[in-house]
Amino acid sequence: MSERGNNSCDAVIVGAGTNGLAAAVRLAQKGFSTLVLERNSDVGGSARSEYLTLPGFLHDVCSAVHPLAVASPFLGSLGLQKYGLEFIQPELPLAHTIGPGLAVAMHRSVAETAAGLESDGNSYRRLFEPLVTKRKSLISEFLHPVLHVPRAPNTWARFSLAALLPASYLAKRRYTGEPARSLFAGLAAHGCLPLEMPGSAAFALVLGMLGHGVGWPIPRGGTQAISTALAALLQSLGGKIETGVEVRRLEELPRARAVLLDVTPRQFIQIAGDRLPIRYRHRLQRFRYGPAVFKIDYALKESIPWSSEICRRAGTVHLGGTLQEVAAAERAVADGRLPERPFVLLVQPTIFDPSRAPSGCHVAWAYCHVPNSSSFDMTSRIEDQIERFAPGFRDCVLGRHMMRPADLEKHNPNLIGGSIDGGANDLAQLIARPVLSLNPYRTALTGVYLCSSSTPPGPGVHGMCGFHAATRVLQDVLPENRMTW
Repeated sequence: MSERGNNSCDAVIVGAGTNGLAAAVRLAQKGFSTLVLERNSDVGGSARSEYLTLPGFLHDVCSAVHPLAVASPFLGSLGLQKYGLEFIQPELPLAHTIGPGLAVAMHRSVAETAAGLESDGNSYRRLFEPLVTKRKSLISEFLHPVLHVPRAPNTWARFSLAALLPASYLAKRRYTGEPARSLFAGLAAHGCLPLEMPGSAAFALVLGMLGHGVGWPIPRGGTQAISTALAALLQSLGGKIETGVEVRRLEELPRARAVLLDVTPRQFIQIAGDRLPIRYRHRLQRFRYGPAVFKIDYALKESIPWSSEICRRAGTVHLGGTLQEVAAAERAVADGRLPERPFVLLVQPTIFDPSRAPSGCHVAWAYCHVPNSSSFDMTSRIEDQIERFAPGFRDCVLGRHMMRPADLEKHNPNLIGGSIDGGANDLAQLIARPVLSLNPYRTALTGVYLCSSSTPPGPGVHGMCGFHAATRVLQDVLPENRMTW
């Protein structure tokens, strides 16, 4: 590879998202000289915060709530609080609206949650208490590539038997009442899969376990705080970051022992060009991207007037209604249709972090799923859903900032067609991510690695894709180095 200027280093990382920064930190910890190149003017990728609506109103551009950042074995080992990162735990991790004035709460406590589920309480406890008890072991397993030898095979096997089921089937099989069924459906819908699809239950089990085990926290001062802390740690280790640098070809990079790309397969094909072997290129071209999101950020003159008191106490609110409604909305998206009543995820962080808005005012963050690359304006449908559960909401709005799928991709090219997951989340692609391989971070080019959420363990602000890719680099460059965490 050609030199950029007169510089060379041990490792070049393209992309300063959470995974790119995590990879750089891990290599720098082992004494590698590292250079991170980022096309935007600031680090973070999808973990960024900006003033999108009105002066003084700070919004999370993409991700907002971060259970995986707290649960991540690697991020948790870094002492990022030394660099200003502080997580706030809302009173309730989650509220799910069932109907006007009616909502169900997920508390940190499994027992408290179960108490609000009436006849389904015992069944809820039987499902989630073992998961929460074994959460450290399970987190270690699902933040690995799917194809690995489990460290706790019995625990992993019991989890997998339930996780492989369709979410709608598991909800109906275990629960008789709508509160438990709808709560489970909302958790599962984070996976951007039809709830009738095998494997969709895994998202409900993991997110429920995390909610009870580590909470669904928000970073004080916005999601940017995570990225800023990682960047500060990297620089303290001697790593370098250059922003405003867009890499179009591998030949533009300085000489290095390893190149790690925090990009998706489609971008890698473009960057690598004719250097990719044809068969490997064809395998990458078969990689699929999932549904997109349509997102709105709001500047509000007052707090959202929820008709349910439970919603006023929750960090995240699912606006979805019953299991049947949530399933219908997600099925429509999977079929390429726009749901009339979308499943909406909403966060009002200023309830717990008032620093993000002028005194007495608030910000809110909301999105729904839409077909990939959709250009349809979902604003009225999203706001109809909010008004359904919070009459008078529109009267609170001072300003709004909408992001269609194309806007999201423009902000972060990894969000192909507005997909926030780095690739479709079905079982086949969770196993073959980005291709079927026992070493999914290596590419067909010697010394070139992928470290984005298009590699295992997939989406989420956890940094583990970058950690595992860096581990592979260390094992390839320093064969005696066998990493543990």
